[in-house]
Amino acid sequence: KVFGNQLIPSSMPLKKATVFLNPAACKGKARNLFEKNAAPILHLSGLDVTVVKTDYEGQAKKLLELMENTDLIIIAGGDGTVQEVITGLLRRADEAAFSKIPIGFIPLGKTCTLSHTLYPESTNQVQHITNATLAILKGETVPLDVLQIKGEKEQPVFAVTGLRWGSYRDAGAKASKYWYLGPLKTKAAHFFSTLKEWPQKRQADLMYLGPTERPPEEPEEKPSRPPLYVRLYRRLRLYWSPPRKEIPQEAAPEDWEELKLSTIEFSIATQNRQLDLTRTEDFMDICIEADTVSKGQFVNRGSQKMRDPHTCPEGSQCIQASRCILQLPEGAEGSFGIDNEEYEAMPVEVKLLPRKLRFFCDPRMREQMLRVAVQ
Repeated sequence: KVFGNQLIPSSMPLKKATVFLNPAACKGKARNLFEKNAAPILHLSGLDVTVVKTDYEGQAKKLLELMENTDLIIIAGGDGTVQEVITGLLRRADEAAFSKIPIGFIPLGKTCTLSHTLYPESTNQVQHITNATLAILKGETVPLDVLQIKGEKEQPVFAVTGLRWGSYRDAGAKASKYWYLGPLKTKAAHFFSTLKEWPQKRQADLMYLGPTERPPEEPEEKPSRPPLYVRLYRRLRLYWSPPRKEIPQEAAPEDWEELKLSTIEFSIATQNRQLDLTRTEDFMDICIEADTVSKGQFVNRGSQKMRDPHTCPEGSQCIQASRCILQLPEGAEGSFGIDNEEYEAMPVEVKLLPRKLRFFCDPRMREQMLRVAVQ
């Protein structure tokens, strides 16, 4: 109501917001949740709101290619919708300009990993949705890292959480088949997985580069144009002075590390879950879990992985990298889980794009991140 009562001057153009709504999220309840709880707030705020409803999987990527200029993008759905929208956005030919558009996330899906970073925890779903919508209107943003995942033939896929490949991911994906067992369905899926094959190992070759130093923040405001006499002097100096021959500098060879993997699960995660706004290095976390796990440990750990998929248990090898190449043997088993979406397992190159996108967040969460960083 406060936002709705503020007057917009007649000379100020309305801000345009494009909402990508996945009506199928949250078992088909997403459309109703959005229209009841988020849409009224957006319309009251004085935004020019365009809602684009997706009808099938992958449609958001195609719609992003056709999207015209907008002041902000709002994703209303779950992890799958986020991944589709950012992949469509970053595949555009003019992605350098479009990636500067701030993005809002209204959590309506079954899994909403980003909401833990952007908004305070809430057990009340309606309150969580309204908090997220108000945070978008308040305008505070945080920069999030993105992973660019490229196969040999396919176009790249982009992720904000991470990639998983291994036995825990495969067993967890089948948990819904055992719905009739109620709360025991997760343990059942992991237990039945151990009966098919044991020990479960994934073999691969990994090449990676270490962390990169974070460059200084770019100034948001462009420097003012110099006076006319300064510009004339510069042009005359360029005209009269002979052009210098630039000596090409040899690029330093990249220091790739190589590793042979034998693991029960391999995962790559961004820093977005525990966002540190003051860190001086950019990297993604690679976790290579030991393949010496008992069946009991596998079943128990599988339940933990359903709650926090990118947890890295004791005894795992942890690597910080800015880029990596994962070479899989022919006929590699299993599938990749990229931001909780299933993809065919294949050799891939994963590259970190640090601070690539800006997401709206609750001002309280931003303050908390800065406070933790200072301590």
